[in-house]
Amino acid sequence: MICRRRCGKAIIAAVGADNEDKQELDPTLLGPKNKVVADVVAQCATIGDLHHALTAGTASVSGVYAELGEIVCGKKPGRTSTEEITIFDSTGMALQDVASAAVVYERAMTTGKGLMFDFGR
Repeated sequence: MICRRRCGKAIIAAVGADNEDKQELDPTLLGPKNKVVADVVAQCATIGDLHHALTAGTASVSGVYAELGEIVCGKKPGRTSTEEITIFDSTGMALQDVASAAVVYERAMTTGKGLMFDFGR
């Protein structure tokens, strides 16, 4: 569904296009009106929703605002306006997945939350 008016305050995370034949989003969503963030730009340009937007001519690689790592480490700001719409194109980057899992695990350990269980049984 495409919002016909500026909805604002939206983050759309597309995480299912992990090969060049899969597509979740209308290619126009990755155009210049929205802030596009990719987990890895080169990978998204090859197999993600960005790939389909490039093919359709509605987006360009230079129009991608940032890679996820640039925002996480503070090189670029994330949201800068409550009115912007951010599109996150994630094709799957194992290192980022492992790093995220490690942060969640450490936080659970330090706060005493979560459940412990044995996978060996």
